[in-house]
Amino acid sequence: MTSQLTVAARFRGPATSGNGGYTAGLLASLVPGGGEPGAAITVRLRTPPPLDTPMAVETRRGTTVARHGSTVVATAIPATVELSQVPPVAHEVAVTAAAGYAGLTEHPFPECFVCGTNRRPGDGLRVFPGRTDPGRTASPWRPDESVADSAGRVPLPVVWASLDCPGGWTAEMEGRPMVLGTMSARVDALPLVGEECVVTGALRTASGRFAETLTSLYGDGGRPLAHAYAIWVEIDAPAFNRFFAPAT
Repeated sequence: MTSQLTVAARFRGPATSGNGGYTAGLLASLVPGGGEPGAAITVRLRTPPPLDTPMAVETRRGTTVARHGSTVVATAIPATVELSQVPPVAHEVAVTAAAGYAGLTEHPFPECFVCGTNRRPGDGLRVFPGRTDPGRTASPWRPDESVADSAGRVPLPVVWASLDCPGGWTAEMEGRPMVLGTMSARVDALPLVGEECVVTGALRTASGRFAETLTSLYGDGGRPLAHAYAIWVEIDAPAFNRFFAPAT
């Protein structure tokens, strides 16, 4: 059966393409069983996701594929990678870390739905992952009504988005712009509107143009909500934005 997926412009990462975590979460929710609590899914982004453009989604032989015309944009399968927990930090530690967020002074993608400094409250998530230690980040996040469903819960794609950028910034992204290549995530519970959440990130490895990261999302009282593993790829941000800018 074929369905559709559309990344609205609000959920951009780079100015002209979808936020990787949000797009991955959208596709993960269309994997059979992928929307169930505790389901672990791996999504590989093969090309920058177009904005406001319906993409056909089809599952065959255990792989769910999103296509724009004949171009494969992303693929998703059940995850086999271990999703290790990044230890939580106190909310006040995350607040202090966010105040020193490197993206406040240098940001390759200031329009990013998750961590963009040009996004206002009620528009972007404003997750500002500052460093707590070398290779470690933390940020507070209080979901608002603009990202909630009718029951006051945060939908799966937004939870995946919150797990995205706190990983990338562990690799000092202000000095080496990176985009998400592959993301595996497991969401055990959805946060609620107004819940005082904390996202933590940890750098696992960095070699050449690639970095491997871990992220975890915690809710009120430090209750674990979700965990992710990601592979990031270094890019030339100005060239990337020019190449993928829409035709005028």
